[in-house]
Amino acid sequence: MNQSSFSQVSKLLHPLSLTIAALCVMTSCSKKESVKEEQLRVEQSVDDSTAVDTVQTNSLRNNVSFKQLQSYPNHVVLTGLAPHRLVTIYKTTRAQNQRSGTDSYYYSKDYDTYGDSEYREHFMPGLDLIYGYNLINVAHYDFGEEKLNLLFDHPVLVKSLYFPSYEQDSLDKKPITRNYYLMSAYDADTNGDTLINKKDLRHFYFFTAQGSGRVQLIPADHTVLRSEYDPRNDVMYVFAQEDCNHNGSPDKKEPIHIFWFSLKKPEAAKRLY
Repeated sequence: MNQSSFSQVSKLLHPLSLTIAALCVMTSCSKKESVKEEQLRVEQSVDDSTAVDTVQTNSLRNNVSFKQLQSYPNHVVLTGLAPHRLVTIYKTTRAQNQRSGTDSYYYSKDYDTYGDSEYREHFMPGLDLIYGYNLINVAHYDFGEEKLNLLFDHPVLVKSLYFPSYEQDSLDKKPITRNYYLMSAYDADTNGDTLINKKDLRHFYFFTAQGSGRVQLIPADHTVLRSEYDPRNDVMYVFAQEDCNHNGSPDKKEPIHIFWFSLKKPEAAKRLY
């Protein structure tokens, strides 16, 4: 190819290259925009007769009322306790205003630990798992009393919900049935920034089979990171980071502790490390 021909081809390719580059940038931006961090915005309840500045308002994190959220029930979750069913309640997003959303829940026949990431599902004998994204509450229905109640009286960000497995499960070849629920959630604006998101502390709770009697298993000044299962002792290990500086938000340099509790009868966890 002579220099003249090469110059003509270059002129043709130049705008094409710019177009391809622009499309790549647009696609990249589109992907970034589509992966939106889940969060809930809270309103502070403040006495109108009192002059309160922003700092004082944000410090009132134990006295908050939530803005009304659009939400929808997504699934009736079949638990291993015949009279008890759960309903997953999700925050409605712009995309879901146009189409119905879905969540997934999994039946476990065997237990397994998939790694140390909090984004992985961890299955344990007798317990199935729902991992939430924009899951803001869970309702419990009792067929015996024909009664529905919410596990939380306000919207939260549920990250993991363990419930009695629908299919009969076993441990050491012996049938096992759990009669409770476990949940990790961002349930408060712990850092006082008027948002509930991953910058807050993630707490871990126990609920009875009736969806009541909520008990916090991991100390409130810790944020839950991940869990592991010990089949020999039938216990759950929970790795949690201590909020040493009391700013209500996890920091990389703060120490990580390990807690454990028995899955036979969950109660306030004991510290192992």
